[in-house]
Amino acid sequence: MSSPSSKRQRTSAPIYELLYYPGIPGRGEFIRLVFEATGTEYTDVANDHPPSDSGPNGYGVLQKALSPDITRDEFGNPPVFAPPMLRIVGAAKDGKPLLIHQTPNILQYLGEKLGVGGSDEAERLWINQLALTALDLNNECHDTHHPVAVMEYYEDQKDEALKKATDFRKSRIPKFFSYFERTLRGNQEGGGEYLISNKLSYADTTLWQVIDGLKFAFPKEMEARKADYPLLFGTFYGAMKERTGIKSYLESDRRLKYSNGVFRHYPELDRQ
Repeated sequence: MSSPSSKRQRTSAPIYELLYYPGIPGRGEFIRLVFEATGTEYTDVANDHPPSDSGPNGYGVLQKALSPDITRDEFGNPPVFAPPMLRIVGAAKDGKPLLIHQTPNILQYLGEKLGVGGSDEAERLWINQLALTALDLNNECHDTHHPVAVMEYYEDQKDEALKKATDFRKSRIPKFFSYFERTLRGNQEGGGEYLISNKLSYADTTLWQVIDGLKFAFPKEMEARKADYPLLFGTFYGAMKERTGIKSYLESDRRLKYSNGVFRHYPELDRQ
């Protein structure tokens, strides 16, 4: 459980329940950052209710929601494929919980509800396309250490991983970073701190998380690249860390450490 000093302050409904694997940031972190940045109450079910707690086991709740036997859950929601999942109490018909999954789907939902999804149709589309692009980069980073088979160990595909990581560092990172640098430069209203307009969006939190993960996975590569992208590293990344909600979150024990999730640090895959 979180220590008392780091617990979120309780606010009013709706109640959001994040269902994701315990102990790792993973793709669930994109959802957590939106909640933290907007000061929104949520329950991180598997982390807030570990097996040693009295009461329901949060990981058991996650496993139940992923059961292959489910065609519709007890509240009428269709089956989900994989975490992260978001359960919103009282949001479905007749006040029943609504259960949705797929990271970009959840982000788009929260963007509208929490005021970080754009002010008109054009902004909503731009924010979504930027978030999707950042998530593409996230997925390509994952594939550097599992380029052949997701279910096999990294040690069983190290040769292929080295080839994949080398191409990722030399070709894919600059392609994506150049795009986001151009986006920041073109949005003069945002002053380098925001991708769209002059206010926070879930595209900002999503891109920030990918950059932060890359700094963990490829620290030498990121250090060598930062001078090429002054807005991305010099303004955007630092400004996000200093936002009130994000800053307190990063300093709390709710911010899980990188380990064996999407972002993994294998020194042999980094710039030599």
